[in-house]
Amino acid sequence: MNERERRDASSQAEILTIEEVAAYLRLKPQTIYRWAQEKRIPAAKVGKEWRFRRSVIDRWLDDQMFGDGSQFGHLRP
Repeated sequence: MNERERRDASSQAEILTIEEVAAYLRLKPQTIYRWAQEKRIPAAKVGKEWRFRRSVIDRWLDDQMFGDGSQFGHLRP
């Protein structure tokens, strides 16, 4: 695999569907769909489909776990 193919494969793995985010966070797809509509989770609507960037979901999850309103902020990596 050349550099461009590796970059393209990495980029595709970075973009997730509702089902992939649900599996990643171990939630139901309906929950992720509702949260995306309510802007509770960072997402972009591309045509009629929701898409998520894995790195953004990871940062969002860190903020949920360790943010200012969390009692676990002292555990922030």
